[in-house]
Amino acid sequence: MERIKRSSARVRGRRMNNRMLLNPEHPSFELEWALANITTTFFKCTRWQVEETTDPVTCPYHYFCDSTYQGNYPPAVDLSVLLLSAASYLIAACLAMVEVRRYIMGREPNQPQPVRRYWVPSGPIILPLILLCLAKGHRINTILPFYYAAPPLLQLIHVSALAFDNPPAASVKSVFLEVSTISGILHGSLYVDSLILPYYTGLEALVSSTFSGECTSCVCRKQVLTIGGTYLPYRGWSATMISIAGILCSRLVFGVYRNTGKVATAIMLMLEGLAWMLSIKDNARLIVNSTQGHLAERVACGSICGLTCLLLLKRFANLLAGTKHSSEMKLETGLPLTHLDYDKR
Repeated sequence: MERIKRSSARVRGRRMNNRMLLNPEHPSFELEWALANITTTFFKCTRWQVEETTDPVTCPYHYFCDSTYQGNYPPAVDLSVLLLSAASYLIAACLAMVEVRRYIMGREPNQPQPVRRYWVPSGPIILPLILLCLAKGHRINTILPFYYAAPPLLQLIHVSALAFDNPPAASVKSVFLEVSTISGILHGSLYVDSLILPYYTGLEALVSSTFSGECTSCVCRKQVLTIGGTYLPYRGWSATMISIAGILCSRLVFGVYRNTGKVATAIMLMLEGLAWMLSIKDNARLIVNSTQGHLAERVACGSICGLTCLLLLKRFANLLAGTKHSSEMKLETGLPLTHLDYDKR
C-alpha cells in the first residue's frame, strides 16, 4: 500500500510539473524559467532512472532524473576560485620562466628550494585548495559552469607535478610531500569525473532524446543511456593520470635509492616522456573541444596549452643542466657517474 501511495504521489507531481511547463500563466517568464530549470536538471543529474514503457515502438526506453546535485554557491565563491586558478597559473609560469632564464644565461642550476616548490599548483599549499574546489565543483555554477574549468585545472596539476618535482626523499617530510602529491592527483581525477560525467550524460539525454511530457526530465530514447554519453572528450581517471602517478612513484624510489643505475634512469626518462606526450594529447583534445564552447573555456584551455609548452621547455633545461653538471663532476673527480644529477633540478 505504501508503495502505491508513493507511486501515485510521484505521478501527481509529474502531471503538475507538466501543466506548469505546457500551460504557464505567464508564458514568456515561465518558459524561460522552465528551460533554464530543465537544463540545470539535466546537467546536474546524478542518477537516471529507467521506467517501464507502454510504447515499445516510439519510446522503447523511458528515463527520468531521480537525483540531482544541490544548489549553487554565491558569486563570491566563483570569484575566489577564479582568483585561485589565475594565481596558480601565474606562479607556475613565473617559476618556469625564472629557471629557463637561468639556463639561457649559463648560470648554475638551482638547488631544490622547498619554499618555492610549496607554492606550485601541485605543492602542499595550493593543491589542497584546488582539490577543495574540485570536490565542491558541482555547486560552483553561478558565474561559469565549473565543469568547463575542471579539466584545465586538473591539467594544471598534472603538468606542475611533472615539471616541479619535490626535493629528494632524504627525510620523512619529503616522502610525505611526494605521497600527498600522488594522492592529490588521484583524488582530483575522481572529482573531475564526478563533475563531467553527469554533464555529458545529461547532454546526451537532452540532445538525442525526445520529451515524453510525463515530467520535466522525462525523455524517450531509442537507445540505452550510457554514463558519459557517446562523446566524452576528457576523463580525469585516464592513462595520463596513471602515467603521472607512475613517474611520481619512480621519483620517490629514485630519491630513496640514490645510487640508481643507467637502466633505471633511462626507464624513468621514458616514463616521463610518455607522461608528457599523454598530457599534451589531453591538452589538444581540450582545445579542440573548447572551440564550440564558452570564451572562458577557450581561454583556459589555450592558457594551459601555452603553460605546458613553457614547463616542457623548463624541464628540458633542467635535464640539460643536470647532464652538464654531471659531466663537470666526472671531469673534476675522475669517477664515473652512474646516473644523472637530479638533485640539481
